[in-house]
Amino acid sequence: MASSQNPHPHFQDCLPLMANKLGGDGLIDELCNGFNLLKDPHTGLITFESLKRNAALLGLDGLADEDLRSMLRQGDFDGDGALSQLEFCVLMFRLSPELMEGSKLWLEEVLQQEPEC
Repeated sequence: MASSQNPHPHFQDCLPLMANKLGGDGLIDELCNGFNLLKDPHTGLITFESLKRNAALLGLDGLADEDLRSMLRQGDFDGDGALSQLEFCVLMFRLSPELMEGSKLWLEEVLQQEPEC
């Protein structure tokens, strides 16, 4: 995770491996399962409190509160201070450069196969 030379934790991007192993539908199912583990049972959203309470499930129990808040801000598109299931899934894809690159290549292949109008 973090070292004295690099105070920022290093996270291994496992999303591409999961996508290859589970396929698209399986990956979405796993992301939904992850969301359900982290969400607040009363609001149905990932809040700061629910993320902090469940951070150990992600191996993030050593992160400072401000780091957890920053994670929420990165994915909070509607500005409500929490993550919906869609915001969480979009954030997970955005945080996976390898998966995003694979998606871009797939999209380019599909677009090349489309007949011109």
